Order: sequence, then structure tokens, then C-alpha cells
Amino acid sequence: MQAPELLGPAISAPADGVMDRVRAYVNLAKPHVTMLLLAITVTTMIVARQGVPSLGLILATLVGGALAAASANAINCYVDRDIDGVMGRTRRRAVPTGRIEPVRALIFGALAAVGSMLVFLAFVNLLSGLLALSGILFYVLVYTLWLKRSTPQNIVIGGAAGGVPVLVGWAAVSHTVTWPAVILFLIIFLWTPPHFWALSLLIKRDYERAGVPMLPIVKGDAEAHRQILLYTFALVMVTLLLVQLKALGFVYLVAALALGAPLIYLSLRLFWSTVASTDAARWANRLFWYSNSYLALLFAAMAVDRLIR
Repeated sequence: MQAPELLGPAISAPADGVMDRVRAYVNLAKPHVTMLLLAITVTTMIVARQGVPSLGLILATLVGGALAAASANAINCYVDRDIDGVMGRTRRRAVPTGRIEPVRALIFGALAAVGSMLVFLAFVNLLSGLLALSGILFYVLVYTLWLKRSTPQNIVIGGAAGGVPVLVGWAAVSHTVTWPAVILFLIIFLWTPPHFWALSLLIKRDYERAGVPMLPIVKGDAEAHRQILLYTFALVMVTLLLVQLKALGFVYLVAALALGAPLIYLSLRLFWSTVASTDAARWANRLFWYSNSYLALLFAAMAVDRLIR
């Protein structure tokens, strides 16, 4: 869930001063990714509670979730510091630029994980804490250390880590995980491949330089276009299951259809560009940016539907 960064030379210099150091650690936590995950967590809590949970519970869950995300992202930056330095999208991050030493990034990630567990145990519940911890471990051990550099299906399986915040939010309110929570998890799981494969089509040379076997590199653009279309159709179909389960109602149904239609259209245009030899990059770019808005607006519609009902 992140946007491509502007290309430019990496600056190799340690952070000077307290504020520079603080900004470097904030960069390490990837706040632009974390903010969307936290917003989705709050929405999930509203759906699970069938209303607005207490402010204290929301704040505690957000703090615990933010620390968990910061932990996973910081350790990811530590592990991937070699490839981050050669990719234009990531070369300005805190570790490859030298603003934070690698070992400090690792320590920061470990401390954030401990802090996350303490917050969940003290102010939320054990299940939410264990789910958050599982998200950290899955992102670091399964995705970053294993899948990312070994298989073109890296982002498919790794997308499970992005779905963990909805399970955390649901468990924070209900102390359990039920079928609607699983559907919310599947929505993010199925949204991840089209989103990141569209990005990988735009910055394919970056991934080639870094040796990351993204789908367009290993299987070619045409196969990436085909799988993006298949996952998009599956995603839109799964979003409708929440109405079938009666977890959400008419307002959400209208929003899910209205938001899903452009996503399918963009995926179709990208797929057709393979045959028509048109500007595939233009459609990949549009799909990537719209998919960001799609997920945020879809979860916002869930909250609106639940609050109205």
C-alpha cells in the first residue's frame, strides 16, 4: 500500500540533531503505509461493534497497531537494506541513506514489537495482541526473509500480513474472530496482488536491478495483466459476501458496486492493452492509484453503512 517515490540520488549521511533523528525513525516506520492500515482498523471496529466503540479502546488499538506496523516495517528496512539502496523507490529511506544505522533499525523494530504487545495486553485483549504479533512475524519471516526474493507469488502470500489489522480490530471489539472478519481479511488479501503488480509494471527496472522476482519480470507483462484481472474480479465478488452474510446492508452494497466497477474497467483496459499494443503503462498507473482510493473508500462505506443502520 504505498506509492512510488520520486527518483533521485540517495543522500548518505547520518541524521544530525534530535528532530532529524525523529524524522528518520518516522520514515523507518513507513507512516504512509501505516495510516491506511490504521484507518481500516477503526472501520473494522465500527463494523464489529455495530456502532462506535469507546474512545479509549480505539486509541489503545491504534497505538498497539501503529507500533506493530512500525516494528514490521523497521525490521523489513533492516533486512532489505541492500536492495533498498539500489531501487529508486526506496533509496531515500532512512537506512540506505545512512540516517539510521542498520543495527539501530533492528533494535527499534524489536522494541516496537514489545511495546505493541504490552499495549494490547494492558488495554485491549490477548487475542488482539497475538494477532498483531503474528502479523509482524509473518511479514518479517515469511514475506521479507523467504518469499520476497524467491518466488513471483511473493506478494500474493505476503498479502496476508496486510490483512491482519482487520482481524486485530475485530478481535479488539468482539474478543473473537468471526466470518465477517475473515471476509474483510480476504478483501485485503485479494486487493494486494492487483495493487502491487500494477506498481511492479511501472517500476520493473527497479525490481530487476534488485533481483526481486516480481511477476512481470518472471512471467512477463501479459501474464501479469491476466492475473491482475482475475484477482480483481475475485476481489469485487468477495466484497459482496458481506451483504450476503448480512454484516452490511444496502448503502455498502451500492458503494461496493460503484467502486468495484471502475476497478474492473481499469483491469480490463490493462488486459486489453496486451492485445491492442496500446499504452499499458498508462493503465497500470491509473489502476495503481485508483486501487489506493478504492480500498480506503470501500472501508469508509462500511463504516457509513453500519452507523446509518
